[in-house]
Amino acid sequence: MTHAHTLSPAASLPMLHALAKNWWLLLLRGIAAIVFGVLTFIWPGITLVTLLFLYGAFALVDGVLALAAAIVGGVPAPRWWLAIVGLLGLVAGILTFAWPGITALVLLLFIAGWAIATGIMQIGGAIKLRKEIDNEWLLVFCGALSWVSSVNASRKAVTAS
Repeated sequence: MTHAHTLSPAASLPMLHALAKNWWLLLLRGIAAIVFGVLTFIWPGITLVTLLFLYGAFALVDGVLALAAAIVGGVPAPRWWLAIVGLLGLVAGILTFAWPGITALVLLLFIAGWAIATGIMQIGGAIKLRKEIDNEWLLVFCGALSWVSSVNASRKAVTAS
């Protein structure tokens, strides 16, 4: 007697089971993306300024806290890497406030790169899941849309600078 007959349908489709088990995480990611996208379209200028200020403030606070952990840390392990991270955070925060224009361009390119990577991963996921799900073309379409829009945004940002 083989074990193939005792396996549940979910066990034979582990990728689909993993996606189905955590469906609510995909839902929340989708909702967050939609809200962020809509707000960005409604307030593009204030979104960029807010993003820059929040990142600059985060980098400064993170840098200070990393330096504090390097100096005060009670662990006997080497903490030189925390000092380097702290200094880099301080530099990133200062540069963000000193040169917001170039920071915005770099941030745009990072976001575009992330969107390209996400699009490629969605297309790859759709190809891997094509035998396990219906309408996988929607996943391919979303991946392609993400890739095309980020390539277009990157091209415009580079030509504008």
